[in-house]
Amino acid sequence: MAGPLKSGKVKSNVSLKKKRIAIVVADWNEEITGALYDGAVQSLLSNGFKKEHIVRKNVPGSFELTLGALWAAEDKKVDAVICLGCVIQGDTPHFDYICQAVAYGITEVNLKTKKPVIFGVLTTLNKQQALDRAGGKHGNKGEEAALTAIGMLNF
Repeated sequence: MAGPLKSGKVKSNVSLKKKRIAIVVADWNEEITGALYDGAVQSLLSNGFKKEHIVRKNVPGSFELTLGALWAAEDKKVDAVICLGCVIQGDTPHFDYICQAVAYGITEVNLKTKKPVIFGVLTTLNKQQALDRAGGKHGNKGEEAALTAIGMLNF
């Protein structure tokens, strides 16, 4: 995700009504990823995407986002992919391995498919931090991921 993007509408130099986007959502931590998805969809719709051009694909967890993103990006009808997940740190190094693998994997999908594949994965120390970023006091990072996708489609 980009850094400090402003909420709301983005000036676009391309017609977003014709663009198609896939949102790959991890089922793990669904309370959080569902809120991220809702924020992303609202942002896309308010910026001109047609509802029928937004496709949701679910994967079991954040680790599986990479392959889900690859499959979605390989679809010739898809112009961009947003990956939404949430990894909350636990008592083992599992957190570090998953976060690194997902970040690397999403980068690779960008390069391999030459399509925007957006990293909308929360990596937090606890559930409250995740909730704060999924519509809480720190906004909705799903919305930011959607704005990032629009920015890349404008590139």
